[in-house]
Amino acid sequence: MTLSRLNFAAFVLILPLPAASVRILQTNSAGDSVHIIDPATNKVIGEISGIEVNHGVAAAPNGSRYYVSNEADRTLAVVDAKSLKVTKNIPLSGRPNNVAIGRDGRRVYVAIAVAPGAVDVIDTTSLERVKSIPVKGAVHNTYVTPDGKFVIAGSIPGKVLTVIDSQTDQPVWSVPFENGVRPITFETNPDGSTKRMFVQISELHGFTVVDFATHKEVARITLPDVPGVAKNLEGVQGSPSHGIGITPDGKTLFATSKWYGHVYAYSMPDLKYLGKVATGTIPDWLTFTPDSKSVYVACAGDNNVAVIDVKSIKVMTRIPVGETPKRNTTAVAP
Repeated sequence: MTLSRLNFAAFVLILPLPAASVRILQTNSAGDSVHIIDPATNKVIGEISGIEVNHGVAAAPNGSRYYVSNEADRTLAVVDAKSLKVTKNIPLSGRPNNVAIGRDGRRVYVAIAVAPGAVDVIDTTSLERVKSIPVKGAVHNTYVTPDGKFVIAGSIPGKVLTVIDSQTDQPVWSVPFENGVRPITFETNPDGSTKRMFVQISELHGFTVVDFATHKEVARITLPDVPGVAKNLEGVQGSPSHGIGITPDGKTLFATSKWYGHVYAYSMPDLKYLGKVATGTIPDWLTFTPDSKSVYVACAGDNNVAVIDVKSIKVMTRIPVGETPKRNTTAVAP
């Protein structure tokens, strides 16, 4: 039988698509640099320099840009992901804290950490601030829900979590707390909508559980004390637990303890306690690899990032970074 009589498709070699490049972006709050970590090697492979008092960081969904808030000059730095150079500094309405980006990458939301409180909205096409959304209280953290429908603003002085409709840019409901709102993470329903929020607040060694549909707090989880370990009160800033996240596969929640220098793991959705591991002094924010195998914890007191194996809940390595690392995120470039 000749080749011409055969199905040509049988001779087409199907090659696997190249793996996406994953990067961990680590801010250093007491310096002027952001470190880029390759999780394949757990090495720092790049550095964004010249951003004073960098606070929050977000990555464009297509991997082309990074956005870093600059507290020193009250701007949002736009960074080219290839050259790691700042291409523009966008003026903001006030001193910023954390930042978040919409699912489609068209908008960046910046927490404005001065009274009376606002979320600045940045258009990523024009690279201009197009509006400021007033909310109650200076904003510490902003988030976009996994389905992209809502922007969440948490205020420490306002002691309130505000939910904003991302289509109308209007606050639609809120949840008050007895203390300031700190980091938040989200659980989704099967259709991708938000089911629960897990909210850390000031003076709580743990986190609260908020039902998204009813807008009510339904539970609280207190992280266990660590026998034989002295409670650290230095550098805690009124937030004994400041760092929380759920693995991308939705199976495990991790929360940090500044008091004890540990990270705690809970199964999802039942919140069964799985264990803890010592990470280092003042563990702050955390972020995951997309395959849910590793969690990267910024240890602000040790100037390094602890890399934890999700399955075994053990530290695999520690990566030296800059001064007082805090906020971090995971970037994926196609």
